[in-house]
Parts: sequence; structure tokens; C-alpha cells
Amino acid sequence: MTVDRGEDLTARSSWTGKAAFVLAAAASAVGLGNIWRFPYLAAKYGGGTFLLVYVLLLFTFGVSLLLLETALGRKTGKSAIAAFKAYGKKYAFIGVLASAVPFIITCYYCVIGGWVTKYAATYLSGGGHILAADAAGAFISFITSPVESFAWAFLFVGCVVLIVALGVEKGIEKSNLVMMPLLVVIAIGIAIFSIMQPGANEGALYYLVPDLSKISPELLIAALGQLFYSMSLAMGIMITYGSYAKKNSSLTSSTVQIAGFDFGISFFAGLMIIPAAFAGLGGGDAIAAKAGPSLMFITLPEVFDKMGSFGGIIGALFFVLVFFAALTSAISLTETLVSIICDATGCKRKKAIISVIIYFAITVTLVNLGYNKLGFIQPLGEGTSLLDFFDFLSNTVMMPIVAILTCVFVGWVIKPKEIIDEVRISSKFRLAGAWSVMIKYVCPILIAVILISYTAAQFGVITI
Repeated sequence: MTVDRGEDLTARSSWTGKAAFVLAAAASAVGLGNIWRFPYLAAKYGGGTFLLVYVLLLFTFGVSLLLLETALGRKTGKSAIAAFKAYGKKYAFIGVLASAVPFIITCYYCVIGGWVTKYAATYLSGGGHILAADAAGAFISFITSPVESFAWAFLFVGCVVLIVALGVEKGIEKSNLVMMPLLVVIAIGIAIFSIMQPGANEGALYYLVPDLSKISPELLIAALGQLFYSMSLAMGIMITYGSYAKKNSSLTSSTVQIAGFDFGISFFAGLMIIPAAFAGLGGGDAIAAKAGPSLMFITLPEVFDKMGSFGGIIGALFFVLVFFAALTSAISLTETLVSIICDATGCKRKKAIISVIIYFAITVTLVNLGYNKLGFIQPLGEGTSLLDFFDFLSNTVMMPIVAILTCVFVGWVIKPKEIIDEVRISSKFRLAGAWSVMIKYVCPILIAVILISYTAAQFGVITI
């Protein structure tokens, strides 16, 4: 099938090399899901058992989808909408759905980024013990504040937009060269400190040693879901970042390295949190009960406070780490929005960035209002917020649908050979046959399982 690459490829931004591409894509994949979601799922589903299953799925299912998206982006030289449209206007709707996902996610991700920024600043200024004194009350008071929560959210937005405005090479690449190594160093440092705490040995063993008797359908579904949502798949990001990749960049080795980087941060996040929380809370079930934001903004400040004089330092390092993870993911989301607008309208980057700023001003305000003036709106039932609704819509519903459509498009419409030929421009790709089977049969089935299971879990039909 002939693909129309357009006429403006010479003006398109590009990474300076393979290392920059890998680092940027890894920075996109590494986000809040690695830090707060992976540890509690590992704690809930048998520690080392979850870890083992996750690794096996990552380097089969995860890498297959990642390779598909990056190769599609590089082949077309376009972001999601234009990439699918290059094969015919009737396929553009897949790109439209994929492009809608980052627009939805970014508006609430920046709100959470504001929470992280506030906590990082508080710990760096020595106020961590104040947050820990009434952790739940302090967090609720902050997110429902009509002024403070908005101020921190837009401070975070300002950091993101500034870096994206500097461009692919001068902004995103250079920021990743600073933040990603620091993120790794801090994660390893806190993990070492965590396992040295009194009573942490039991948690470390639980996390590192698999118990195959704990394998269950729920564990497999949870690992699949975490992997799918952690890798920045089905939201146009990897297509966009692939479109910036040079033809001599090996996509097979790049995708394996991206997956390895993502797993490494998840692994150390678990090693940071589970042993220390085991010592402070007493077991995997107790940690699992503190899932999501409550684990990060309520439970962990209490755990840090119990560490004595070192607690403030570890808390500060931890929230700086989380800030970097949130910022790198928000940058990739925002860059994807800018690229989509540029490709769809033909406008310059500057105008696209201004459009994104206006969009943030409206949507970030709306999501924040969901915790005060618009708190009466509970779309998914009592106790839910606008943030919960947008998260459910984008992550649970739209992303799996986009991923299934993408697999069907590549596997059955344009055929896997189209992507295999692109990959082989810079790689030997010995596993092309196995990859084709994954994309045509295995991945769509597994993604359908994620869609059905997580939708059912949202409405209380099953528990994950």
C-alpha cells in the first residue's frame, strides 16, 4: 500500500540520534503510574510473582505494540491523525480517536502534577513533618483549596509549556538529559535506603521472590493493564516520537531499551515503597488498601515521618523524583498535542503552543473545580470527581479501543509487511514472524481483555 508522507518532512523536527529518541520515549513512558500504581499492584498481587509476570508481558506484548507505533510514526513522518490518513482518509478516524486521548489525559495529569510540585516544594523547604502530622487532612485541604491548588497546577503547566516551547532538540532532549539520569540516581538511592530500614527485609523478600502459587487471572489482568497504561501506548505519543526518529535509528533495539528503562523505574519504585511500607504498615494487603493518590500523598508522608531525622531528606528526594516523572510524561503529552495541531492545521509551532496554553487554561481549571465549586458533579457515582471521569474515559475506554483498531489496521488492512519493511531499514528484525502473530491475533485479544475487565471493575462487577 502506498503511503503519502506529505510535502513538509524536510521542515519536521527530529531527534539528534538514537540515544535522544530512546531517552525521550522512555521519559514519556516513565510517569506517575510507575511510581504510585506499580508498587501497590505488586504489593496486592504477590510481589515477586507480579514482577515476573509483568516482565514476561512487557518484552512480548508491550514491546510489540511499542514497535508498531514507533515504526508507523517513522514511516509516515507524521503524528497520529496524519499518520493514519496517509493510508487513506477513511482511516483518519483511528488517528482522531488516538489524538483525543492525550487531550483528555493532559488536562487532569497537570492537576496531579500540581499536587506533586506542591509536595516537592514543601519537603524541600523542610515542611514535610507538617504534612505528615495530619496527612489526610492536609491533602484534602490542599486539593479543595480555591486558590492554592490552582496556583500549583498552573506552575506545573508553566514548566511543561516552557520546555516544549524550546523545541524538540533544545527543550525536550536537553531537559531529558538532566532529568532522566537524576531520576534513576534518586530512585536507586531511595531504594537502597528503603531496604536498609528496620523491618524492611520481609517486604524486600516479598517483592523480589516469586511465589508461583499466587498466579491468578486477576494478577494477569492487573499486570496487562499496568503494562498497557504505563508504556504511553494508544495515545499518539509514540507515533509522534517515532515520526521524529531518523531512518538509521534501530527501532528494534530502541523499543527494547525503552521498555527496559520503563521497567527499571517501576522496579525501583517498588523497591522504594514496598519494603519501607511493609515496615510501616505491616504487609502487602495494607499497602494495596492505600492505592493511588492516597498512597503517595497520605501514606508515604506518614512513613517518611517515622524514619526520624532522615525522613525529611528521603521525602524531599522522593517527591523530586515523582516531580521529574510527572514532568517528563506531561512534556511528551504536550508535545504530542502541539504536533497534532501543527499537522492538522499546517500552522507554525508557536501558534500551536498558544492554542495548547489556552486549552490548558480552560481544562485544568475545569478539573480543579471538580474538587470544590463543581464537586457536586460525580459522574461515576458517589465520591468520584471530574478527574476520575476523564481518567476512566481516556485510560479504560478510549486507549484499549484505539489499540485494538491500530492492531486491526496494521494486521489486516495495510498488513504487517508494511511495518516490517520500515523496521528493517535500520534493523534485521529476526522475529518479524512472531511479531506479526502478536499484532494480528494475540495483542487484540489481550487488549480486549483489558477493556472488558477494567470497565467491569469500574462499575464493581469484578475486583482488580
